[in-house]
Amino acid sequence: MLLLVVQSVKNVTNGLQRYENFVSLHKIFSMSSVVLILGANIGSCLETLAKARLLLAKRVGVITDLSAIYRSEPWGFESEDWFYNQVVRCETTLSAEAVLSTILTIETELGRVRNAHPAYQSRVIDIDILYYNDAIISSDNLQIPHKHLHSRRFVLVPLNDIAPNVVHPILKKTTAELLEICEDTIIVEPCRDGACPVSSTATTPSKKYPYIAIEGVIGVGKTSLATMLSETFDAKLVLENFDTNPFLPKFYENPDKYAFPVELSFMAERFQQLQDHLLSPDLFHDMVVSDYITEKSLIFAGKTLSDDMFALYTKLFHMIFASLPKPDLLVYLYASPEKLKQNIIRRGRDYEQNIELDYLAQLQDGYLEHLKTVPHQRVLILDVNDLDFVNNPADYRQVLLWLQEDYPVGVSIRNLGVADEL
Repeated sequence: MLLLVVQSVKNVTNGLQRYENFVSLHKIFSMSSVVLILGANIGSCLETLAKARLLLAKRVGVITDLSAIYRSEPWGFESEDWFYNQVVRCETTLSAEAVLSTILTIETELGRVRNAHPAYQSRVIDIDILYYNDAIISSDNLQIPHKHLHSRRFVLVPLNDIAPNVVHPILKKTTAELLEICEDTIIVEPCRDGACPVSSTATTPSKKYPYIAIEGVIGVGKTSLATMLSETFDAKLVLENFDTNPFLPKFYENPDKYAFPVELSFMAERFQQLQDHLLSPDLFHDMVVSDYITEKSLIFAGKTLSDDMFALYTKLFHMIFASLPKPDLLVYLYASPEKLKQNIIRRGRDYEQNIELDYLAQLQDGYLEHLKTVPHQRVLILDVNDLDFVNNPADYRQVLLWLQEDYPVGVSIRNLGVADEL
């Protein structure tokens, strides 16, 4: 029976692989470049911009360039709260109209409420399309290039960071030329409050490890770091699709009943995703960054399944995942259960709010025990209790420096108070 299950999985995945290869070839020849500007002047602006970048990378496409962040006076109205602006460029398979629909959804999710009669006003988040390839589009809902692009200094300054030589398809002038003749006198200055991401104009670190996997317990920031690294290294980003697991909310309500289906669902999803991304050639990226490892399935299943069910699950796991490559560097983010709980509460997913400290501690123990026994792999453990790599550029630069070091096979530790636990 077990062999029949495995053979069925292989037959299905082979068929899916042929289809995905066709889709991938189609996508290679239909990639478009979209340039967006992000702005915010209400609330935790830098954190909001970081969240926006994460969502854009996940839903629009790989972020290939990003400017520094700039502060500017409000344009068109008076307010003491200055705007924080950043320009990003994504490679996307979406149409311009689909990009617009996606960014409107992202704005809503981040808290923006649009008025029936819009006017210049403070905003939690604002995302606008500046360019879509060299297209000229004019409709009731969409104008590309953006109609105010050439006359707004807070747009041209960050745009000049990443696209100084791009020619406006209507005005026939480069960004640098438009900035030089711009009559806008609004103040635009580099962000100096110690929380700006590294600009793409900075020296790009070397790609020492072609496949990096980021791991850690719920709430530690692994998805945020993986996304930031993918932007910095122009790497293929592989994110775990936990939001699509239909059993996860039920598992948090009734772990005993839903443990096995939730783990099987995760294992199938992880296998299919990693097979698609790791075994298929990619003409655009020579590096992969993921926010999980395959052994995550075993670690969670070992904490949730009965002994007999876990034995069956383990057999299936080793048979299915045997063909997949291992990370060149496994980065484990360590934080105390109390810190993890704070992060979970802050991000506000309803089905996670009842997770107990004991459960987080057990997962942490499971990961650390597993890392002691990882054969023939490089493992880097980073204590992030006092690091804020999302909002503090110095912390992120330190992480990048650690990723440039040569690590032997086995466990290496940096910045740690966790050493006593290993």
